[in-house]
Amino acid sequence: MINVLIGLVLAGVIVAAALRVRKRAKSGGGCCGERQEAVRKTAVKDRNRAHYPYEMQLKIGGMTCENCARRVENALNSLDGVWATVRIDTHTAQLRLKAAPDLDQLREAVRQAGYVVME
Repeated sequence: MINVLIGLVLAGVIVAAALRVRKRAKSGGGCCGERQEAVRKTAVKDRNRAHYPYEMQLKIGGMTCENCARRVENALNSLDGVWATVRIDTHTAQLRLKAAPDLDQLREAVRQAGYVVME
């Protein structure tokens, strides 16, 4: 009888641990908190490269995970005429722009997202 009771308790612990791992896999994880949902990528509406005559690269400080990179990318892509791709491995944002770059506006968007443009 005691063996059955111990087996049921162990089975309950295993099921609870499995559910916790599954829940973590669905959340954002990384530096942004294990209970925070993963940041969804905002798609750029105009993806015609011919419409973006200007290109530049920004070095971004403070990013430590994919959620961070998506936050920066979404902040930059929310600006009119900006198409950004952010890479966490290089800590850079590759920008295509429809007009000459306004560095102050780009810095402010990154700052509002919680990160910094490195000089």
